Amino acid sequence: MNEAQFGELAGWLARMGLAGEDETSIVTGFCERAVRAGLPLARGQALIDTLHPVHEGRLFRWGHEPEVAAFVEYGRTREVEALGPPGAADDEAAAKKAQEIARWRRSPFYRMLETGDSLLRRRLTTDTEAEFSVFPELRAAGLTDYVAIINRFAAEGAMGDMDCVYSSWITKAPEGFEPSQVAALERIVPFLALAIKSVSLARVAGTLMETYLGRDAGKRVLSGRIMRGVADRIDAVLWFSDLRGFTKITDTTPEHVIPLLNGYADIIVSAIHESGGDVLKLMGDGILAIFTESGRAEACRSALDAAIAARQGVASLNQRRAAAGRPVTDIYLGLHVGEVFYGNVGSMERLDFTVIGPAVNEVSRIAAMCRSVDQPILVSDAFAALGNNRGRLISVGRYALRGVGRAQELFTLDPETEL
Repeated sequence: MNEAQFGELAGWLARMGLAGEDETSIVTGFCERAVRAGLPLARGQALIDTLHPVHEGRLFRWGHEPEVAAFVEYGRTREVEALGPPGAADDEAAAKKAQEIARWRRSPFYRMLETGDSLLRRRLTTDTEAEFSVFPELRAAGLTDYVAIINRFAAEGAMGDMDCVYSSWITKAPEGFEPSQVAALERIVPFLALAIKSVSLARVAGTLMETYLGRDAGKRVLSGRIMRGVADRIDAVLWFSDLRGFTKITDTTPEHVIPLLNGYADIIVSAIHESGGDVLKLMGDGILAIFTESGRAEACRSALDAAIAARQGVASLNQRRAAAGRPVTDIYLGLHVGEVFYGNVGSMERLDFTVIGPAVNEVSRIAAMCRSVDQPILVSDAFAALGNNRGRLISVGRYALRGVGRAQELFTLDPETEL
């Protein structure tokens, strides 16, 4: 790779990073251009850890067989103490995780993290085959030389475990890489790492916003809706739910609380999202969500679909938990429809992106009535009046809601609609 080729490739990487091109395309384009510039690459891959509630990082490959995915989100590569009592982890999943951890510990990258090295090169021979877990399959594929590089971030540029970009470069050339080619990789790969970091940081920002604020609220904040006091007046179906007997569970079996909350939240949040809703808040065992599809009637239909799916999911989860001897619970849910303010509220130092208005207070009071009338789901008269909702609902009578000026008729799901 001469100076002109180096400059051209470095410039291309800068443009791709600034443009926000996806990482797989960047790695593919880099490898193809590097080969044209004289680097005898047969395979290349780059990895970067991330901040994500499920995945530890992302892997991007080039030059592998068609059946090998060019992009993979990988799980945790080190042990994490699971919250909850012994036996809570699934045995098969635990065994698979143990195999992944053992393979990671026998990888070149793990060795480099242990030694602090930034470069590792090995000729793929019978003498080196047993050194790392990946080497036997590389030799079997006819590959001859392996170079691994870690481009570390300064402490100020790291985010959690997202503190470097890992990459590996492999050739089939009979004599392996020439020293000048290894030097060229050392020189150009930092530009690739910077492009990947740039794109990954934007992705992490989106993930964190959507994870902690909700999908729609996160997108609004990232689009620039960050000024305090700026809010839209919207029509929304409001969902407020919590768990039956949660206080008793926390008092009697506190070691079960976190896995219990996670298990039920998985079911309920998934049901909301799959029906087009957005979760705005997780408050202990409580969930506040909105449905804002065009037209109140359509949003109400989606919320009822989510309610039925959540009930069915909770019932299945309860069967599994009961069989394992773990505490079970159920959902109490209030649904209402009304006009709310949706936007930023709070102090100069701490803002929340949420919904505000009398309708929010009403839906929480409706949910609280579930205990009094012994019903898992209650909806307001305004909700029931929309579309064909009354065909799916039955009245449970008129009730005065605390903090609400007038009594109103409440409804619950007709049991036949859940079949």
